[in-house]
Amino acid sequence: MAKHDVIRIIGIDPGLRRTGWGLVECAGNSLRFLGSGTIRSNDKADLASRLCQLHDGLEAILHRHRPDEAAVEQTFVNKDAAATLKLGQARGIAMLVPARAGLAVAEYAPNAVKKAVIGVGHGDKKQIHMMVKVLMPKAEFDSDDAADALAIAICHSHHRASPVVQARLAHA
Repeated sequence: MAKHDVIRIIGIDPGLRRTGWGLVECAGNSLRFLGSGTIRSNDKADLASRLCQLHDGLEAILHRHRPDEAAVEQTFVNKDAAATLKLGQARGIAMLVPARAGLAVAEYAPNAVKKAVIGVGHGDKKQIHMMVKVLMPKAEFDSDDAADALAIAICHSHHRASPVVQARLAHA
């Protein structure tokens, strides 16, 4: 990446009830907050309708903000298999929409995101939110999910120059 290149990165924190998104601009080592928000699905609707709501909401965000790359948090497996499956379906939407828009999509484990933002692989949401505000003082977020999405975008900005990520982005 040349020093004058500016890349817009959208971070996506997938969830069936709430999918957070955060958009940053990366120019060399500098980051600038561009926007964030939360796409909500109607928890009274059937699963297919909720997935459509997430799809349409995310598609509108991509159309409005035109990012260059996307980063999505990997799913963690919890004790509730049904909840894990639903999260996986929401994550599929979070990966499909940017891929269909022609964006390279990188994936990051939750511990990698935490390590990139707070310096260690374990930490609570409060620490992540505080560090997002330290790294980007103008950042605003309407939910924990939007703050997490900004952390995912920050993580990608730190890792996107690595040879492994570059190889994945080149084959997307």
